Amino acid sequence: MSDLKSQIEGLSAAEKADLLDAVWQSLEAEPLTEAQRRELDYRMARHEQNPSDVIPWEQVRAGLFKKP
Repeated sequence: MSDLKSQIEGLSAAEKADLLDAVWQSLEAEPLTEAQRRELDYRMARHEQNPSDVIPWEQVRAGLFKKP
């Protein structure tokens, strides 16, 4: 695991983001539990009630990679 960690640390921010996307997509193939499904339904209902109460992904991502 430490070898994997050191490999990740050697990646650029863009490469790390690509890796995160790939890992996330691999998780999407796993079925949701009933609790996860209920949470997803809850969040979707909240979004449908107030669709303008969101932060665009581009803004979130820019904040993640912003240097202090």
